[in-house]
Amino acid sequence: MAEINWSRLNAQALRALAAQDAVVLLPVGSTEQHGPHLPTGVDDMLVTAVCRRTAQLLLSDIPVVVAPTVWCGLADHHLSFGGTFSLSLQTYHALLRDLCRSILNAGFRKVVLVNGHAGNIAGLAAISADLTRELNVPIATVTYFMVAPNEIASLLEDQKGLMHACEAETSMMMVVAPELIDMARCSEAQGPSFDVAASLLPTLRRFIPFDEVTSSGVAGDARRSSSLKGEALLGACASALAESLKGGEPWQTAAFPFGAAKR
Repeated sequence: MAEINWSRLNAQALRALAAQDAVVLLPVGSTEQHGPHLPTGVDDMLVTAVCRRTAQLLLSDIPVVVAPTVWCGLADHHLSFGGTFSLSLQTYHALLRDLCRSILNAGFRKVVLVNGHAGNIAGLAAISADLTRELNVPIATVTYFMVAPNEIASLLEDQKGLMHACEAETSMMMVVAPELIDMARCSEAQGPSFDVAASLLPTLRRFIPFDEVTSSGVAGDARRSSSLKGEALLGACASALAESLKGGEPWQTAAFPFGAAKR
């Protein structure tokens, strides 16, 4: 099977992929607390796994490569729990701009920032417009756990979508890195429900540290997690993302209503 990981390819192979107008998936995650039972690298590991699965699904249709994962994001709301790295929005913007510029300088022209952390969503929405203008190339963004909402809802028992260190994330970690889960503490992994989509609506609100939401560091309930659910969740997200990319959806004019410049 063809290699899809940027860091495992040599420069000549990457130049060849750029000449084929390959899509570059740049996973962006976070390193932050994930309750008493999961490691801090959950968002990093899961978004990387989804990107690699997506790339494998795309290989027969379009050339694709998965760039090294950005393991740090916007996670100030988790700092009070410890174990968390967080960037300012200005630093995050500069980091993503320079990484995207490096990808473009390598000859690629189709970049998708694939996000795996809810705290990055609002920042990426603002940054992507600036990046498109600054780099003169449309930079697409997507959050992997929001591309297949119906499929995800049908697979979960106690929630409709991803929350935090919950049934969904714990299930996927059972597939990606089961050895890093403290199964003895899964019974403690409970917290109030959290609606990611609703949190993004432009209603009156203020910044709320996560310890004001949940004392356990968990939103949702991990006790019904299973590797079978995890495999199905990863597959559903990767399949939905691959289908969107096969038709070139992010680079169609309708996807950029603000008139992104073309090279």
